[in-house]
Amino acid sequence: MILLICSCVRTNLSTYFWACALPLSFDLRYFLTLSRGDEIMLTKGLGSTMPKLYYYPKNASLVAHFVLEELDIGFELVLVDRKTNAQKSSEYLSLNPTGRIPALVDGDLVLFESAAICLYLCEQYSDSALLPRGSCPERALFFQWLLYLTSTVQSEMMLYFYPEKHTNAGYNVASIAAVQEQRITAMFALLDETLASRQFLVGSELSVCDLFLLMLSFWADDFSRPPLSFQHLRRYLRSLVLRPALRKVCENEGINLDAYR
Repeated sequence: MILLICSCVRTNLSTYFWACALPLSFDLRYFLTLSRGDEIMLTKGLGSTMPKLYYYPKNASLVAHFVLEELDIGFELVLVDRKTNAQKSSEYLSLNPTGRIPALVDGDLVLFESAAICLYLCEQYSDSALLPRGSCPERALFFQWLLYLTSTVQSEMMLYFYPEKHTNAGYNVASIAAVQEQRITAMFALLDETLASRQFLVGSELSVCDLFLLMLSFWADDFSRPPLSFQHLRRYLRSLVLRPALRKVCENEGINLDAYR
């Protein structure tokens, strides 16, 4: 069966009448928009409203901000002010009961966890290379590195940044952070070796894995041996920040890229 859709679009210059026959399975989140040149074109939107990313600069929301900008879709940023502990407010906890940043609201859908948000956004855009499609080996490698970056590297970095939350003995805090820095530096060494002959972490195009690695590298800028001190990581990271979408996000979030030039 098919669904016949007819409508009229009126501008200050012309009136357009159009009709199209669509299968009932057609995703009606595709909608008609009018370009500046009075040219009707089919575009895809996320739900009926613009997605909202609840974020704080340089936090775990950064990778979702990267994805949204790379996908080149309309979205709204909503600041969750950590300085006033807004992430623990009842209003924010109704969106993200973990009290952490980020959260994404898209229509009736509310998501937390950066990786889940990124995968959801990519799944909405079948033409995006940020998430490998099908059952190809690249897709398996994508999930391997995504899980490594989120479950291993990022988790270890949380222990580095918040050592006081992992001990009852205050005198252990500094030693926990020191050991964690060594452990994470070894992980960056592994990633550096992996990137020796690669432009991207997975395949031949930018993926969500690269965006996660860029975010985590920013977080490690103050290490005694930061990611930029590794030969292959340095070349890789400096190449990534040349992308206009990523530079735009960094400017928006106040991230200084001088060392990456």
